[in-house]
Amino acid sequence: MKQEWDKLGYVLAGKYRIQVIKCLYEKPMTPKAISKRTNLYISHVSNTIKELMKIDLVKCLTPNLKRGRIYSLTDVGKEVAKELSLFEE
Repeated sequence: MKQEWDKLGYVLAGKYRIQVIKCLYEKPMTPKAISKRTNLYISHVSNTIKELMKIDLVKCLTPNLKRGRIYSLTDVGKEVAKELSLFEE
């Protein structure tokens, strides 16, 4: 449980992380789709996804593709996404 709280704190510390987690909680998406939905630069989305993959909140569903990769939340990522609503203003 403590590890989940640490990961939630990490997500809350970055506005891009929050936005990416919220998008992926709705459904699996490509970085381009997340970029369009959030109005973030695609490079920021891609970097944020890499950060979230390192701490096992996001996983790639299509790792063999060079373009059009689809990402989703891991089980822990889904739990963190649920907790985000408690901290929204």
